[in-house]
Amino acid sequence: MESRKTLQQTDSHKRAVFFYAKSKLIFIQKGGKLLAENIKKQKFLGKNGLIVFITLMNMFIPLSTDLYLPALPTMSTYFGVSSALTNLTLVSFFFFYAVGTLFWGPMSDKYGRKKVLIVGTILYVAASAVCAASADVYMMIVARIVQGIGAGAITAVSMALIKDCFQGKQRETILAIVQSVAGLAPMIAPVLGAVLLQFTDWRGSFVVLTAVGAVCLLLAFLYQETLSDEERYEGTILGSLGRLVSVGKNMGFLVRCLIFSLYNLAFMGYIAMSSYIYVDYFGLSEQVYSYFFAANAALSMVGPILYVRFMTGFNKKKFAMICFALYAVCGAAIALIGHTSPFLFWIGFAPFSLIGTITRPFGTNIMLDQQNGDTGSASSLINGVATILGSVGMMCASMWADIVFGLGFMICVTGIVSIICWMLLMRSAVPCRGVK
Repeated sequence: MESRKTLQQTDSHKRAVFFYAKSKLIFIQKGGKLLAENIKKQKFLGKNGLIVFITLMNMFIPLSTDLYLPALPTMSTYFGVSSALTNLTLVSFFFFYAVGTLFWGPMSDKYGRKKVLIVGTILYVAASAVCAASADVYMMIVARIVQGIGAGAITAVSMALIKDCFQGKQRETILAIVQSVAGLAPMIAPVLGAVLLQFTDWRGSFVVLTAVGAVCLLLAFLYQETLSDEERYEGTILGSLGRLVSVGKNMGFLVRCLIFSLYNLAFMGYIAMSSYIYVDYFGLSEQVYSYFFAANAALSMVGPILYVRFMTGFNKKKFAMICFALYAVCGAAIALIGHTSPFLFWIGFAPFSLIGTITRPFGTNIMLDQQNGDTGSASSLINGVATILGSVGMMCASMWADIVFGLGFMICVTGIVSIICWMLLMRSAVPCRGVK
């Protein structure tokens, strides 16, 4: 009797496993079919055109900041204000860009990617034109706020598109390709900005941004919606925004989002202070500064390629630890010897920047793997958290009397805190799909 009962239980267990596996297979097949259809429906852009479009959208943030970096010191003189007030044109852009990503991501889950993208790009183009025509620094700050909100829509949608259309190893590869090619923007932007200063003033940079935004707007109209009706959020607008809270409650997603966003705190501190370090601290010209900045950006482009080519098979627990430890080493080197010459400063900072771009596709793919559904909201939090921490880093970097030592200290602390947080996470009960 006992034996028959045991056999019945075993048979029931086998049937349950079979039906679970069958449903899982159907889910995977359906997901793969939807992904393929999302690419096929791009009759104007095609798969390659879609990748180019996503890459362009990922260039908007470095273009919006790095293009006018060489002009920051001269803008202070032009407007007759302090460098701290001029830097608000940078900080305000980033802060409201973060707010924009947090708002537009959930909206794209409700109303679709295309509508949000078009509205955000129109805001960006209009605000860029106002920046070019600004009569004073306060008008510029307001226009930069609107520009940041529009840019938030562009970035939030770009990451959502990657998850809409690609999965698994292919998605990780596409992330690396997009982030590597998008690295052209911070390499070209400051050089172009310095060249523009030879023919015009800082307004020329914003005329270029207006033109780039107009190109993106044209591509947005050609893009075909990739969010299916089944995946749309059907609730109210407040309910849609509330999905951010729902995604934020996913500790497997949120904790990783915070850890991998710490890099931005130190890196954006460098973005805010780089022109002052090279031009004011070391006494270089705007043109020479742009070469140092571009050299760092060129090296950073290699990071995602190195990751996909050589590092995807590494033990992910140890890989993250090694990267974070190298952050700390780079920061210590900058703090100790970075002040002696612009070359030694670059040699200390460039590896930190390179390692950060290596971890970007690695970290982004891990974060996306932790969340099923609400892709727009997840994308918003990834970009929003990183940008908020970056804005804090910009403000902190400007508070140091010795800006080179201060930046090195921030990078070192970032690495140490990242190591501690990652070790605690690996020992915790918080799940981590693809790592633990």
